[in-house]
Amino acid sequence: MKKTGIFILLLSITVSCDYFKKDTEQTPIARVNETYLYQEDIEGIVPENATAQDSTFIINNHINRWATQQLLIDQAKINLSQSKLDTYQKLVRDYKDELYAEGYKNAIVAQQLDSTIAESELNNFYKENRGNFILNDELIKVRYILLSKDFTNFNSVVEKFRRFSKTDKEELESISIQFTKYNFNDSTWVKKDALLRTFPALKEKENELLKKSNFTQVQDSLGVYLVKIEDVLKTNDVAPLSYVAPTIEQIILNKRKLELIKKLEKDITKDALKNKNFETYEER
Repeated sequence: MKKTGIFILLLSITVSCDYFKKDTEQTPIARVNETYLYQEDIEGIVPENATAQDSTFIINNHINRWATQQLLIDQAKINLSQSKLDTYQKLVRDYKDELYAEGYKNAIVAQQLDSTIAESELNNFYKENRGNFILNDELIKVRYILLSKDFTNFNSVVEKFRRFSKTDKEELESISIQFTKYNFNDSTWVKKDALLRTFPALKEKENELLKKSNFTQVQDSLGVYLVKIEDVLKTNDVAPLSYVAPTIEQIILNKRKLELIKKLEKDITKDALKNKNFETYEER
């Protein structure tokens, strides 16, 4: 927090010397000592749909914040030692240079990065790094339905839900508007804890949720829960590829970004040396 505050103050000190040097023909709207805030400095800060009252409030608030910041800057210039000011100015220059460099590298990466990841690359990375994908949470593949306690044709729904043939699924989906909640996507891994947070009533049968191919029926004040577990993975098992695929994709993309940046830095230095835009001297 201290570093962030210092950088904001430092940038403000530098900006105050350059940013507020405006053409004398421009209209000032506020002054702090020898520094002016001009009309063009507040352009765009008021939303188009703002009322006149809101506009006045936003502008006045902006002016007051600017004035407070400028007063702090002026006091800093008076009360801080020259050595501290010099140190801060160097930090500002270094920080500004870093922002420029990072901004340029990010722009190049955005233009050149290939974000397409082949399935074979995903599979190879997973196979080579399986030991790094150990589960910290219990995962389940589950489908469920929450029915109201007065739901009609209850037994028919239970039968179709448990059997869950293609025809059963289609018929259940056709009447799904009658269900309080439901999920038929039992091919996706989810955290067991996420299911328990969604349906706290299932906690009393938590042990049964960790049994593969198990059917659970629970009732509470909200209704009747039908839960079918298709598969289970426990803590310390290797996470399935389908579950960690987004993480792997991000790792691969980050690796590509780093390689692009490394190549950019190498090439730009090489070109500068070749074109004599960069040279070093023996005496240092």
